[in-house]
Amino acid sequence: MFLKGCFKVQILSLGAANNILFPGPRYIDKKNNTLKYWIETSDEDFKVMNNLYKSGHYHWSLFIGYLVVEKLLKAIFVKKYNKPPVFSHDLVRIAEKINMILDEEKKGLLDTITTFNISARYDDYKRVFYKKCTKQFSLKWINNIKEIRKWLKENYLK
Repeated sequence: MFLKGCFKVQILSLGAANNILFPGPRYIDKKNNTLKYWIETSDEDFKVMNNLYKSGHYHWSLFIGYLVVEKLLKAIFVKKYNKPPVFSHDLVRIAEKINMILDEEKKGLLDTITTFNISARYDDYKRVFYKKCTKQFSLKWINNIKEIRKWLKENYLK
């Protein structure tokens, strides 16, 4: 059974086939629901990031901060190309797919923020990342995430 406007893709993973539905050519409807989804969930995650920081869950606040930026980049991709965003969690790669001009400072910030995704998710890195995420370190990066968020919204999502 297919949803209207979707197409079916077969993903092969470890010898098993999984069927996944992806939105078809009418990816963005008249109300821009998909674009709205990426922006609204980024905004919700922004609140969660701040609350996690305030409650002392510094490493998780940075992980959610990574999601804030990733979702905005994907919103920009959808807005620009009117199709599903790239399958990547590398913030610099997503920005490059949008043809963003990044100076070395922004590229460095996005590279570091990308590491918060890996470091918070995988057990091998979690303990080291947890210890690295002091209140001061996390505040510095929360502020960087806020600046990137503001820059993306003001320059690409007006």
